Amino acid sequence: DVQLVESGGGLVEAGGSLMLSCTASGFVFDDLAIGWFRQAPGKEREGVSIRASDGNTHYSESVRGRFTITSDSSKNTVYLQMNSLKPEDTAVYYCAADPYGLGLMLDSTYDNWGQGTQVTVSS
Repeated sequence: DVQLVESGGGLVEAGGSLMLSCTASGFVFDDLAIGWFRQAPGKEREGVSIRASDGNTHYSESVRGRFTITSDSSKNTVYLQMNSLKPEDTAVYYCAADPYGLGLMLDSTYDNWGQGTQVTVSS
């Protein structure tokens, strides 16, 4: 099984930045699609950004231009750089792995999930 460990959440003021990290083990890293999803209180989980196994990246409309997903294969780690944060970005952020590498913005295609990390943006 793929195991995922997230880090980097915290409390930041609106307009600030945070970088989340997701380190994967138990699978060939470059074969994985890694996605970042988030869930705010009372809301459904939504896709934020995806790195497909072919290296293509995708972003939701709500974060495009503010968030950047990158990866470092030598560290088996995917990063989510979040800039210009808004209070509506407040949520628990999860990384997830799709061993088939499809890279869809659809949480049902991801078999393995991290424990989540809280991001809180104050106004």
